[in-house]
Amino acid sequence: MMIDDTQDDTYAEKGMLKSMYEQAFAERESYLNRARECAKVTIPSLLKDSGSNWSSVFNTPYQGIGARGVNHLASKLLLTLLPPNSPFFRLTIDDFDLAELTGDEQRGAVEEGLAKIERSAMNEIESNAYRVPVFEALKHLITTGNCLIYLPDDEAGMRVFHLDRYVCKRDPMGNLIYLITKESLDAKTIPETARLALGLPSPEELSPESPDKPYELFTYVCNKGKHWHIHQEIGNIAIPDSYGKYPIDKNPFIPLRFSRVDGESYGRGLVEEYLGDLKSLEALTMAIVEGSAAAAKVLFLVRPNGTTRIRSVAEAPSGAIIQGDAQDVSTLQVQKFNDFRVAQETAQKIEERLASAFLLNSSVQRQAERVTAEEVRFMAQELESTLGGVYSVLSQEFQLPLINLLLQKMVKSKKMPKFPKDKVKPKIVTGMEALGRGQDLTKLGQFLEYLAPLGPEVIAQKLNIDDYMDRLGASLGIDTGGLIKTDEVIQQEQAEAQQAQEAQMKQQQEAQMMGDVVKGATPAMAKGMSEQMSQNPEMMEQMQQAIAGQA
Repeated sequence: MMIDDTQDDTYAEKGMLKSMYEQAFAERESYLNRARECAKVTIPSLLKDSGSNWSSVFNTPYQGIGARGVNHLASKLLLTLLPPNSPFFRLTIDDFDLAELTGDEQRGAVEEGLAKIERSAMNEIESNAYRVPVFEALKHLITTGNCLIYLPDDEAGMRVFHLDRYVCKRDPMGNLIYLITKESLDAKTIPETARLALGLPSPEELSPESPDKPYELFTYVCNKGKHWHIHQEIGNIAIPDSYGKYPIDKNPFIPLRFSRVDGESYGRGLVEEYLGDLKSLEALTMAIVEGSAAAAKVLFLVRPNGTTRIRSVAEAPSGAIIQGDAQDVSTLQVQKFNDFRVAQETAQKIEERLASAFLLNSSVQRQAERVTAEEVRFMAQELESTLGGVYSVLSQEFQLPLINLLLQKMVKSKKMPKFPKDKVKPKIVTGMEALGRGQDLTKLGQFLEYLAPLGPEVIAQKLNIDDYMDRLGASLGIDTGGLIKTDEVIQQEQAEAQQAQEAQMKQQQEAQMMGDVVKGATPAMAKGMSEQMSQNPEMMEQMQQAIAGQA
């Protein structure tokens, strides 16, 4: 949530954002050039050349393994970073904080409540359709190595800034110092305060024939210790109401890197590591395609001074009989099949290396609508082991800031309660524990297996069944509300059962007393008494009271 602030000397000097962006542009230029080379051999539209627009036509690479590998790996990363079936994080609370807040360690009930919040956060991700922009961002990370995600705190959705739309600076530890974004706006979309500062007319006053002049909007975000300071400028004019600050862990701008390099402000992509193979495969594929086209072309040569007429050969249908000499006609064709075979074998070897690099030959994930939790866990492990810890980097630089911002937005919109400060913290679990609470289920099962030799009597005496069932439901990620009976419901059912038992015993006593009375009477008297008592129930009560008094 942005905190209002006045303009002070902690911000960059007014009117200097454009020059700061241009100065930082030189450091970014080398990364940008390499990123464009990587995009040309994979998906050219990911990062356009300078001066390109929506009408530009991009040359499609001759080989398609680059684009297929980027899309496939991005899908795997998306499935592990934002799994559809369970939360990718867990809310944790320390035992001492738990005892301080609840008075006793009711961890089962607390875990159940935290699991509900986790499921609510995942529903928020689904409703805001975060997976679409995240998939775009992952493709940029794999190809260019860098990407910027923006989550506005006052509206739903997510924006993705490409490498050519922002600059950033990091300290030697890799922490972000500042970043500047650059956007193009037309006169109709400029905020009101900025329009007044620029002296522009209102959108209603603009005529449809007026030229659509683009305006450059610069956004500056700077780390000032406890807060992120932010303000915006259009050209060299500062927007008055754009000044503000965010808490240090609630920055809506999240700069991502595929892999971090010590001392560098920008990251490196996976495509850059295999750029040599991709370029070689591109050249070989182009040569094979063009050579195959040339080899497929067949020309017929006719001897100039021969007796065979060229028109007769060209116009004669199949099976026709014409006059001529076979020695006068010959065929011309490129005889380079051995060279093509060598090129194809080399290209095949390169494709195998690239398929292994982009996990195209992985058999972990099966083709199904719903992927099981175990499959997600295996994919997380595969990404961790194959890509050299890139999944761990993304978990800390993407997942953790994302869930912090999401929880803050849910608190602001009153979709969840506000946690006590620094008591409940989100934790991203990676690798084999990629599913968070799903691993707790396994541990609970192992715990019961170790207790089994003690016997059911000892387990029933020592184990808190209610707390165990709460933890089990939280581990499975299901809402146990209404599924497990509360203490009040159990007490009510016990009272009703006791009342039913007492009523049954009373009926048995009444029947026994009736039998004793009838047994001592004559048959005629018994028949008459039975008829009278059936017609007059009060007589039955009087007889019971009399018998009770005699007793």
